[in-house]
Amino acid sequence: MELYYIFMRNFKQIIIEALKIFVLIAAIVIPIRYFLFQPFFVSGASMEPNFYSGEYLLLDEISYRFRDPLRGEVVVFKYPEDPSLFFIKRVVGLPGETIEISDGIVKIYNDQFPQGKILDEPYVVGKTEGSLRISLKDDEYFVLGDNRYRSSDSRNWGPVSRKNIIGRAWIAISTSKGFEILNAPAY
Repeated sequence: MELYYIFMRNFKQIIIEALKIFVLIAAIVIPIRYFLFQPFFVSGASMEPNFYSGEYLLLDEISYRFRDPLRGEVVVFKYPEDPSLFFIKRVVGLPGETIEISDGIVKIYNDQFPQGKILDEPYVVGKTEGSLRISLKDDEYFVLGDNRYRSSDSRNWGPVSRKNIIGRAWIAISTSKGFEILNAPAY
């Protein structure tokens, strides 16, 4: 009988310690998961060859609380036509700029380049189809997929509002490339 009481006392201590560990892990993991870094799975071919369907990304949700998205960064955002869906695209046009697409070329007009600047986009697959000229408002971004032939993007449904941008792709994890920390190209 004494053995039973020793067992029950030890069992209770084990349960209490396990609960303490669970609460501590939850207190650390939940805020990180919901406020700093969010997992995201790539779906579709619009960002190939840089991101393939099924790849796992960690999104940095904190940077954009302190600064705005930069040209060249890959962002995840709420789809403007259905905010329950999330898309991944590359930022091409910044607030206040004018974007022109013509003859497969993307040109940016802003205060620094009033005559326009052709974007050098080494990550792009194919030409940028379409013909348009659009001026962005102070809270709008023009986004395009890297695989321009297979991408539904700002050419189709317009710019993305700043409030709909969730975060930037920070870490990519895949079976083919392994673990990769992502940086925006400088241009």
